[in-house]
Amino acid sequence: MPNETTAGVASPPALTWVRFLRNYGPLSTNGNLFDEHVAKALARAKVRPISLPPPRLAEMEAFFTDGIGGSILVAGTAGDGKTYHCRSLWERLGGASATWAGGVPLKRLPFRGREVVFVKDLSELGETEGDEVLEGLERSAAGDDSVSFVVAANHGQILDRLRTRGRRLGMDSPLRDPIQSAFLDPGSSYPRLGVFDLSRGADRRAMESVIAAVADHPEWERCAGCPLDSADRRCPISENRARMLGREDGGLFVRRLGDIVELSRLNGEHLPVRDLLALAANALLGHPAAREGLMTCADVAGIQHRGDADRASVYRNVFGVNLTKKSLSKYPVFRTLSSFGVGEETANGIDGLLVYGSDDSRLSEAFGRLVASDPLYGASAGFLAAQRRYLEGEEGARDGDGDDSFRDRLSDQRRRLFFTLPGDAGESYPFWGLTSFAHAGEYLALVEAVENRRSVDEKTRSAAVRGLNRVMTGLLLENADKIFVSGGGGASGSRVGSLCETEIPARRTGGVGMAIRADSKTGKPCLDVCVAPGSQPVLLDLTPVRFEFLCRVASGALPGSFSNECLEDLLAFKARLLRQAEAARATPEPEGGEPAEGDGTLGLSFIEINDRDGQGAVRRVSVRVGA
Repeated sequence: MPNETTAGVASPPALTWVRFLRNYGPLSTNGNLFDEHVAKALARAKVRPISLPPPRLAEMEAFFTDGIGGSILVAGTAGDGKTYHCRSLWERLGGASATWAGGVPLKRLPFRGREVVFVKDLSELGETEGDEVLEGLERSAAGDDSVSFVVAANHGQILDRLRTRGRRLGMDSPLRDPIQSAFLDPGSSYPRLGVFDLSRGADRRAMESVIAAVADHPEWERCAGCPLDSADRRCPISENRARMLGREDGGLFVRRLGDIVELSRLNGEHLPVRDLLALAANALLGHPAAREGLMTCADVAGIQHRGDADRASVYRNVFGVNLTKKSLSKYPVFRTLSSFGVGEETANGIDGLLVYGSDDSRLSEAFGRLVASDPLYGASAGFLAAQRRYLEGEEGARDGDGDDSFRDRLSDQRRRLFFTLPGDAGESYPFWGLTSFAHAGEYLALVEAVENRRSVDEKTRSAAVRGLNRVMTGLLLENADKIFVSGGGGASGSRVGSLCETEIPARRTGGVGMAIRADSKTGKPCLDVCVAPGSQPVLLDLTPVRFEFLCRVASGALPGSFSNECLEDLLAFKARLLRQAEAARATPEPEGGEPAEGDGTLGLSFIEINDRDGQGAVRRVSVRVGA
């Protein structure tokens, strides 16, 4: 019986390259993800390296060539490319690649009359050697130009080393506070110590660079003429690569994936370059029947023979559906992408199309255009068979075991549609409706507006204001032109209520009201609210999840049903507004201002809702207290 994994193809021309690439994937032996192992792997495989442009290299080189002097700290989390940047700088300053590949943790390079000491990983140094490096780093930052340092370290590692050394010496390191400030505030600087924090660079551009470096690598030229990818045979690896390169959709796949990465960044998630490489390799090579969930060329013939190429879909693999739970748990990138719920979330129109589109004449045109047009990963033989069993009422057809269940097939199609639905597909087929962030499109438009100092769309602003009002008052207000900040009154303990403490415009006017702008330190969107002229502004980071929370509450969802954490954040924001309002009331009125209430009279303001349009208004009453 012939071996179906080879099927007459003794050695596919790209076999070695694909095996090399596979070791970048989420495997237990993925040594290629560590820069210090790449040189050896390249020598064994005899393939060209995956070359990523180090995003901070030009700045690091300029630090040494502009004549100021000093040293560099390359910081970040595991997998951010600290060693890669150090090696690239070593070579840029004239160091030999062979010398870098040696096993010595400290590498010395003469450069323009001084010595530059490279420490590719501070954790590799013992206490004595590490103290010598830190002492040299302090001297260099203080003005000693005889020796400069390039030190790679994790955030906590460098701070802990400085703290521990300070305790031993009985004095704090002069570098500890500046380094910590640089980690917390990217705008801070120290004249003779360049802190390059790579953990701030993993955005959509980093992801696009990784996808291009992997999918458009010159070693893929070896695939030309491979019998596994010919007129009558479709290689899933080659197909996935074509879709990642956007040859048919104009780059839509990369743009949608970039949107998710950008939303993750704005939610405070950090995706190291190492994880992005694992994601790219998995998207290309994933298949649940392959060893450890990742294909080699030797698996392709068997997949073609069995007819289950649709399980290698790039749209599944990008979410790690091909991997075991144990493998998924090791990589933050898959946990982060899974949090968007793609495949589990849906819209009625989309599920109606997927379930009934092939039989319903009203849906047939859309089904043909959006599903049947993709016979490999869309209307595949497996999907159509599962759909038929479900429509015929076969027992267990929807919730059966394995990938043949219609439920799992539906999830796969939702994932595919998220990446392939055009932006003008209509309200019945909203691609963001296939995620947990149904309002992500509006949020990304808001981000673009504040980054470019343009006005925020009025519909977006109105939704944010309605959501704020409903959270802070507990009332179903429709006001979009003003913000009510209410309290429970007295010692009731209620955090919401109709007793209005202050009322401010929804637009900044005369130094009072709300503005939506980019935070001066982080560049991320924030709400900036001033409750009175001259008062300190109260800021709230407007993350994607908080924006989604406000929009859902504005649409009628109960605050606690979406996110208790967001509810607590917004109530804490209200508490800060209340404190500012109290401080403003305590400030004496200027001469000619409104007179205070007379003795024994208490002024109260209540929010009343018009039943016709849901608009709230403040009614002020005076209550006489005491004898």
